[in-house]
Amino acid sequence: MGTVRPLVAVIDNLESLDPDATIYVAEPWKVESLALVEFEPAAGGLPEAAVRENLKYFLEVFVARDFLADWQMSLSQQPTAEERCERLIHYAVNDA
Repeated sequence: MGTVRPLVAVIDNLESLDPDATIYVAEPWKVESLALVEFEPAAGGLPEAAVRENLKYFLEVFVARDFLADWQMSLSQQPTAEERCERLIHYAVNDA
């Protein structure tokens, strides 16, 4: 956690992240958008690192994991990291 990297890299390593953490992403949300995984501050709002990088709330790690696991069960083949990322962006924009 704490390292700004492309969203696709975060999603590709989703299973290794703390499920209680939150993903923050630069808008507009794209596969290559910069992302950061941090814990939400106890007082609410954004972590300082997210504010510094002008990142916005995206999804909690556990929500992203659960959504992708459910979606992937309906597929006949394993999606690429980019496909997983694009599907998660669609979910975050339209359904979350």
